Amino acid sequence: MNQPRVLIVDDDLALLQALPEALRLRMGGVTVDTADSGAAALDRIAARDYDAIVTDIKMPGTDGLTLLAEIRASRPDTPTLMITGHGEHALAIHALRGGAYDFIQKPIDRDYFVASLRRAIQVGELSRRVKEQQQALERHASDLARTVEERTLELQEAHKVIQSPLRWLTSPSRQMEKVVQQVKQVADSPLTILVEGETGTGKELVARAIHQLSARRKQPFVAVDCGAIPDTLIESELFGYEKGAFTGAHQRKEGQFQLAEGGSLFLDEIVNLPLPTQVKLLRALQERQVQPLGRKQPVRVDVRIIAASNVPLEQEVQAGRFRQDVYYRLNEFVITLPPLRERDDILHLATEFLAEASMELGRPCRAISEEAAQILLHYPWPGNVRELRNVIRRATLLAAEVIEPPQLSFLNGHRSPATARRRASGPGGPSLKAIGEAAVADAERQAISQVLQATRGNKSEAARHLQTAYKTLHLKMKQYGIDAGRFKEFRGSP
Repeated sequence: MNQPRVLIVDDDLALLQALPEALRLRMGGVTVDTADSGAAALDRIAARDYDAIVTDIKMPGTDGLTLLAEIRASRPDTPTLMITGHGEHALAIHALRGGAYDFIQKPIDRDYFVASLRRAIQVGELSRRVKEQQQALERHASDLARTVEERTLELQEAHKVIQSPLRWLTSPSRQMEKVVQQVKQVADSPLTILVEGETGTGKELVARAIHQLSARRKQPFVAVDCGAIPDTLIESELFGYEKGAFTGAHQRKEGQFQLAEGGSLFLDEIVNLPLPTQVKLLRALQERQVQPLGRKQPVRVDVRIIAASNVPLEQEVQAGRFRQDVYYRLNEFVITLPPLRERDDILHLATEFLAEASMELGRPCRAISEEAAQILLHYPWPGNVRELRNVIRRATLLAAEVIEPPQLSFLNGHRSPATARRRASGPGGPSLKAIGEAAVADAERQAISQVLQATRGNKSEAARHLQTAYKTLHLKMKQYGIDAGRFKEFRGSP
C-alpha cells in the first residue's frame, strides 16, 4: 500500500498543530494535510483523494456534519472520523448514522485516536480494493457479454446457412449454379414444376427448396413416392375416399392433395403413375379439384404441384408410357439435375458431408487424403449425391482423423457386373466376395426386368411372382435403375 494521506479539519489552531505531530510520531510515513474550516476542507477534498479524514463536528460556517454529508456524496469510500466534545453523545450518534467511521471524544486519547485512524485507513483500503475488483469483474462480465453477443450473431448467421433450403444445392458447380438460379426464379410463381434427374441427384431437395422459398412456406409440404404405392391403392392415396367406398373403407380418409392444402405436393417418380390415375391427375391440375372415391361431389384444392421423374418424361411420352396431355400440364417449368459424375464439385460435397457426419457421429475425422480424393473423383456414382453422402458417413465412422483409401474399399463391391468381370480377368482384381455381389446384382436385375416384362409393368403382380414385398421390389428397382413404365402397354390418350 502507498503511504497514507490524512486530512485533519478543525478551527482550533492548537489542535491542528498537535494532532499531525502525534500522527507523525506514531505512524511513520503518513502525510497529514490540515484545513481550518469546512470550506477549506472541501477545496482540498475536491483537489485530491485522502485515505481518511478527521473533522471536528462543531465549526463555524460549514460544520462537521455538513462536511460529512459532502464527503459521503463526493467521496463515499473515504472513512471519516468525527471529533466531539465531552458529553456530546447525541451529535456522535447522529454522525455515525450519517456515515462516520468513528468518533473521537475530547480530550483526545492519542493512542485510541491513532489506533482508530489505522483501522479506518485499512478499512478504506480494503473497500477500494473490493471496489476495484468489482469494477474489474464488471468489465470482464461486459467483455464476456460482448463476446457472447458476437458469437451468438455468428452462430445465428451459421444457423441461417445450415437451415437454408439451398444449402445442399449451393456449390462451386457451374451446373448447380444454374439450378439454384432456376429455383429462385420459379419459387414464388404459380407454375407447376417438373424436376428431372437420375435417382439420388437431389430432386426432393429442389422441391423442398422451392416450397421454402415460396409464399406457401408456412403451409404443409407433402411428399409422395408414386413408385412405392401399389397401382391398386394409388388413387385412394392421392385423392382420398369416403367411408364405405370399398371393402375395408371403415372411415373417411383424406388424400395427399387435401393434406397438402395451401402448401406444396411433391409427386416423386411420377412416371410410375398408372394411365387411369394420370387422367384424374390431369383434372386435378386443370380444375384444381379432386374426386375422392365414393364421393359424389368433387373437392376443391389449393395445392402447388411439383413433380419429379428419374427418366425424361418426354421420352416416356414418345414411348407411349406417359400421357402427353399430362406431360404438357406438368412441364410449365422444367429443372434438370445433372448426375454427380458430370459435376465438378464432388470433393466440395464430400467435404460438406464429412463435416456433417463428424459432428453427428462424434468422430474426429476432419479431412480426406489425396489418394482417397482420387477414388471419389474416379468412381462413377450410380447413386449420385445420395450415394456419396452415405459413403462419406460410412468412411467417417471407420476413419481416425483422415479418410484414407482403406475406408473406401467397399466401393469396389459396387461396380457394375461388367466392370467386375473385366477386373477379375487381370491382376489386382476384386475379391471373390465382390465378384459374387456383382453376379447377384446382375441376376436380380435380369429377374426383375423379366417379371416386369411378363406382368406388363405391374409391380404388385411382379412382387407376388418374385415372392417379395412390394416395398422391397420398389427399392431394388431404384437401386438398379429399373423403370416399370417402359414395360407398360400404352392405352392411348383421349
